[in-house]
Amino acid sequence: MNLDLTPEQRAFRDEVRAFVQSRLPADIRERLRLGHPPRKQDTVTWQRILNERGWAAPHWPRQYGGAELGQMERLILLDELYRAPAPLPQVFNVTMLGPVLMKFGTQAQCDYFLPKLANLDLWFCQGFSEPGSGSDLASLRTAARREGEHYIVNGQKIWTTTAHLADWVFALVRTNSEARKQEGISFLLIDLKTPGITVRPIYSIDGAHHLNEVFFDNVRVPAENLVGEENKGWNCAKFLLGNERTGIANVGLCRERLDYARELATRFTQGNQRLIDDPKLRSEFASLDAEIRALELTNFRFLLTPSEQHALPAFASVLKLKGAELQQDIAALLARLAGPTGLERRPETDTSHGPLAPRYFYSRAASIYGGTSEIQKDILAKSIVG
Repeated sequence: MNLDLTPEQRAFRDEVRAFVQSRLPADIRERLRLGHPPRKQDTVTWQRILNERGWAAPHWPRQYGGAELGQMERLILLDELYRAPAPLPQVFNVTMLGPVLMKFGTQAQCDYFLPKLANLDLWFCQGFSEPGSGSDLASLRTAARREGEHYIVNGQKIWTTTAHLADWVFALVRTNSEARKQEGISFLLIDLKTPGITVRPIYSIDGAHHLNEVFFDNVRVPAENLVGEENKGWNCAKFLLGNERTGIANVGLCRERLDYARELATRFTQGNQRLIDDPKLRSEFASLDAEIRALELTNFRFLLTPSEQHALPAFASVLKLKGAELQQDIAALLARLAGPTGLERRPETDTSHGPLAPRYFYSRAASIYGGTSEIQKDILAKSIVG
């Protein structure tokens, strides 16, 4: 199998690289290069620039503002955004909800929401996890009772990423308590400004506010905001969780962070010697370089295999597992390079090396979100035994 880019793909990569170089605001690029997460306005600004080219939602049909890019072109675009570095398009809008609406939504829902999702006129978050039903999503208890032209929603969601920034939430709710766990669940779009909704922050180990609890107390949701059929929301959830393969390995992110580590090692000294001149450290850089390249080739093989092989969960599990491990290894290397100063919490105005310790702490979540590393290893073990 030829794993090199075709001439057309190389030309597309050059086109994306030139576009990012010319259009990405310098202050956003520098903030991300130092390791700071993008602000909400950074993501909004950049996604709207990308949307001018159909690259905010590159896999969507052109009729809905996308570019209909293939898997490899999407991967090239994603890698170039990571390596710039630039904010990624808002994942809940573009990767998750948009495709669900195109498959299960009404035409009216598509016409109203899809342009706003691509242009980030509305920011959505995901209301799936609940206390006591994280890994067993189908055991959710947030209930929605139909009353005329509305659903009355009561319950709680947890670990809701960016709910404090969001305008809307797409949520799984139980509309039939008598049915089996996977049945009786519906998929609702809920405006977070609706009376009865409370969002409370959860601060993670890096000291930042990414996550939230969301409480619903007799929240009235128009029945027209139901996506798909009532009690068939599990089909929407399975499609949402299983329809995205591109970028699961985060190769571009690993490369960009390793490049930044090499920059710091070249700049920092110990005993009048640059850290990069230490043979042991150079060996570590070489080893990480090789592992990233191996991950990149595995990702190419995954995307270029016949479509029926994409159903093999073991392939995706290898990418997710190894990608998470590499992100964590590089974050640990970055924190180690800075020595004691890496433990300091620094303001964004400090350009010496950015928030290395907080980013190291946050990297621990890479082996949890998107399917824990333990689950990925279980899948791999079953694949080998099978």
